[in-house]
Amino acid sequence: MKQRIESVDLLRGITIAAMILVNTPGDWGSVYAPLLHAEWHGLTPTDLIFPFFLFIVGISIYYAYKYKSNTTGTYKKVAVRSLKLIGLGLFLNIFTPIPPFFEALDTVRISGVLQRIGIVFFITAWLYLNCNWKTLLGITFAILLGYWLFLGFVPLPNGTAPTFERAANNWSNFIDLKVFGKHMWQPDYDPEGLIGTIPAIATSLLGVLIGKFLDSEGLHKAIKLIGLGVLGIVLGYMWHLVFPLNKALWSSSFVLATAGYGTLILGIIYFIVDVKGWHFGAIFKYAGMNAITVYFLSSLISKIFYLIPVGENDNIHSWLYKTFFVHDFLPANFSSLSYAVVVVLCYLGLGLYLYKKKIFIKV
Repeated sequence: MKQRIESVDLLRGITIAAMILVNTPGDWGSVYAPLLHAEWHGLTPTDLIFPFFLFIVGISIYYAYKYKSNTTGTYKKVAVRSLKLIGLGLFLNIFTPIPPFFEALDTVRISGVLQRIGIVFFITAWLYLNCNWKTLLGITFAILLGYWLFLGFVPLPNGTAPTFERAANNWSNFIDLKVFGKHMWQPDYDPEGLIGTIPAIATSLLGVLIGKFLDSEGLHKAIKLIGLGVLGIVLGYMWHLVFPLNKALWSSSFVLATAGYGTLILGIIYFIVDVKGWHFGAIFKYAGMNAITVYFLSSLISKIFYLIPVGENDNIHSWLYKTFFVHDFLPANFSSLSYAVVVVLCYLGLGLYLYKKKIFIKV
């Protein structure tokens, strides 16, 4: 089990590093295309990162609660952890490093990455504690099918036909606007909106099921994981023909394809680390052991760097970027990426430091 969890920690650490990489370019106007999200429909490498994390949350839930019963104490721990995640996410949205030290409450964003993780964690853990694997599989299928039918075929209250486009008659955008109003990432939609959290639960449930598969006995497990991953990818792209791959909507095709990619990559790591014993990338594993802490600090410090001014025309972020990374002989995209890579290395170093000090902060 230790080796299996090590494989998951490695994938989690790689995912966190990738998340920081795409979130902290030197210049948002100079970014290589694979390091940007799809504008609406479609799937880029960057679009894989958040679903990978939720997928790993599901695997971790399987191992964390494998021997725990559905007692009041267990539910309390699940609820407390969920509330901590949601609270940290809200803090990131509200906090500002300059007076009055909080964003305007009438427009502050309510949803976010950590908020979605907290909600998905709570519901997935509750389902895992109360359902067998066959029921979990059925719930996952029902979520994916029901979400497609609802978004694609149920008319809106005004009688107009629904659409999957970025428009007011998109059910996801319609509900988010009604519930959140001005408290959204963009005026017309939020990538971590309310209704998209439902299929995100399916992503985590698929992680639970893969966790169970990892914990089972059997030969050629790595090959089977790779096969399951390929199957998920194929099914996701087939569904894409009628329900487009879309991160903002967290479409059912997106769930299958991204979980498929996650399973495929996990299978490859499992083969390298657990079957062949070729250990690599320990620096990522260390960051994975304090994943939420590393992600939270990277987001908080990035926000501080963007908001604290330096001189008349710069902030800490832009000053560091222009001073150390921008050179006439380097392409702008390369300079921007170099800044992001250095930031990632700093947080990987933090993960290594915490590991050596045996500090594991459980949120």
